[in-house]
Amino acid sequence: MSKRILLVEDQEDARRIMRDLLSANGYVLIEATTGEEGLALAERERPDLILMDIQLPGLDGYEVTRRIKANAALRHIPIIAVTSYALSGDDQKAATAGCNAYVAKPFSPRLLMAKIREFLP
Repeated sequence: MSKRILLVEDQEDARRIMRDLLSANGYVLIEATTGEEGLALAERERPDLILMDIQLPGLDGYEVTRRIKANAALRHIPIIAVTSYALSGDDQKAATAGCNAYVAKPFSPRLLMAKIREFLP
């Protein structure tokens, strides 16, 4: 069975790039465009991994991550922050919120796939 990845990303261009990359690598993609939708889909779909943008309408990616990690049924799901927030210390903010890894945009597809494979071998 293919591994399922939840992508929480509000930008259509970024979702299309991720959709192409992940489907070409055999993953099933579940998409959310807001933090609230991402939280609801995480609870309902129980994905194998979450790719989390930080800058989202409504709840930001940090808050969504904190809520997922506070839920005993979801906290085991690895979360990779994929964000254009790439200032010094933003990776630490993502880790403090509960993200397991951090990839800055624009990202190398090879780097992102390597990071995903660390959690979904």
